[in-house]
Amino acid sequence: MALLPIGGWVLVAIVLVILLFLFIRHQRLLSLRAHLMREALHNHDFTFRLPTDRLFPGERDLQEALNDMGSEINRLLARSEVESWRRLTRVLTHEIMNSVAPIQSITQAYISSPMVKGTPLEEGMRAIYDTSLGLSTFVDSYRKLTLLQPADIQPLDLRQFVRTIPTLYPDLQWHIGLDVPTSVDTDQGMLRQVLTNIIKNAVEAGARSVDIRMVEASGNGGKQDNASTMQMLVSNDGQPIATEVAREIFIPFFTTKKTGQGIGLAIARQMMMACGGNLWLADTPVAGFHTTFVLELAV
Repeated sequence: MALLPIGGWVLVAIVLVILLFLFIRHQRLLSLRAHLMREALHNHDFTFRLPTDRLFPGERDLQEALNDMGSEINRLLARSEVESWRRLTRVLTHEIMNSVAPIQSITQAYISSPMVKGTPLEEGMRAIYDTSLGLSTFVDSYRKLTLLQPADIQPLDLRQFVRTIPTLYPDLQWHIGLDVPTSVDTDQGMLRQVLTNIIKNAVEAGARSVDIRMVEASGNGGKQDNASTMQMLVSNDGQPIATEVAREIFIPFFTTKKTGQGIGLAIARQMMMACGGNLWLADTPVAGFHTTFVLELAV
């Protein structure tokens, strides 16, 4: 058996070193991916999507499955959270109304009584009645969280639909990134209400420019029957949402506004879920803007 010349052994050694270097580098890449996903889970961020380039076919399939799993976990958690708030709101409004109704009835009867009219008691009774009436009106507004009508899902030409939104806010500078017709399956009325709610909040935050663009969600987000989704990114340059506030904005009754009721975004997320999609705040806004909301739509 002939031995390799020294030059041949050197070449083999170089090849082995290169292969070992590439192997170690690839393993470090996989370790980094695992670390990033672990950090995302630790921070309860299930919207992570890591790229699948520079991976072998089997690793690429595994990464795509993990990306889809993260999206599905995020969707299930959001749906569970929404349903929990709906049940709590239903119980609270029922109990409060049951307590307030007798107070209104009794005070109204006393106000109408000749024994009270014209006496110092009338002013006190009227104050109690007006307060209980205001509380009833306040609580009744939150019933919207539990009385959402079923979505009427129909095909919608998204480019044509989005073009109608800027007419509602002519003072804003608009950037619409829908160059090709995109059809989605959604409830047009609900989608319009979601968009107007987001843009209204942006205006109240001092926004002067709004950007709407579509991106294709990789994978199917855990959906069955080969269904796919698209993501609409709605960005604005208004006052950024503080980190400590970002995780609370979809909680019913939470608001940073002096006159806000805190149900707008909660209802918006319910509507998106009723349409088979989802709504969340992007961790990183689109370049050039301060805030980006992600609307997931079924295609």
